[in-house]
Amino acid sequence: MPVFLFGSVTTFIVKCIIMANSETTPSPAPSPKKTPSIKKIVEGISPDVVHELGVEINNMIGFAVYNGIIINTEVNSLIQNSTVDDLINAHNLLCKNVAPATPKSIEYTKKMHQEGSTKSVFNKVPLTRNLMILALVFLAMFVGTVMSPDVSNDSLDKGILGSDGIPLLLNLGYLGAVSGLGVLFYLLKDVSSAIKKGTLVPEDSISYMAQILLGIIAGLLMSEILSLYLTNPDEVNLFNKSILALIGGFSSDAIFSILQGLINKIKGIFIPSNPQ
Repeated sequence: MPVFLFGSVTTFIVKCIIMANSETTPSPAPSPKKTPSIKKIVEGISPDVVHELGVEINNMIGFAVYNGIIINTEVNSLIQNSTVDDLINAHNLLCKNVAPATPKSIEYTKKMHQEGSTKSVFNKVPLTRNLMILALVFLAMFVGTVMSPDVSNDSLDKGILGSDGIPLLLNLGYLGAVSGLGVLFYLLKDVSSAIKKGTLVPEDSISYMAQILLGIIAGLLMSEILSLYLTNPDEVNLFNKSILALIGGFSSDAIFSILQGLINKIKGIFIPSNPQ
């Protein structure tokens, strides 16, 4: 009997210890859910834009002072307040003062002056240098083709449909050279004026190259295509075709506008402007 009691007491004590341990041991906490990161949205004008605004204002003031341009006196008080609204108003006033120059063209001109301070006069403005080289190339083409016996009044009168081989290539080279000289005559004058006024921008390098190609195409179209519609074929001579090629190259944008207007009128015949 005592042994039975001792065993029952021991079993009871062990169960109590197990229950106590189970109550005191904390259960593992559930892992927190990952919340997606939310980017902080910054409202208003960023500090970088405000800094760029101040740089452009200083560049325009320096450009105006250097070139003797009258500046609106309200700009000084607006800059001293240094609020964003005042800086924008000062920027707007200065843009009117320095027009036709723009903050972009002023910054580009300033950069060219800084980079070209150690360069020769020929390399100060790369765009002008490239245009001058192309002008010399077209001038050499003009002299080389005009010295050939295959380029004459009779060969030009035949046109592209009446010639072939080397004579046709030389005549087209002559007309292309005249067209190239015409477009470069215009572009060199335009770029020199842009440099003086401070309106030159980096995109001009690409647009000028495209305009040269357009000028050559326009010169060839006028001298070879439009000349076919003259009433008297005997009047088509070296002087007339050369003039047409020169005009086509010099006024390629005008030729484009004329052709675009002609196409729009043709489209208007078949496509009504206000279809019902």
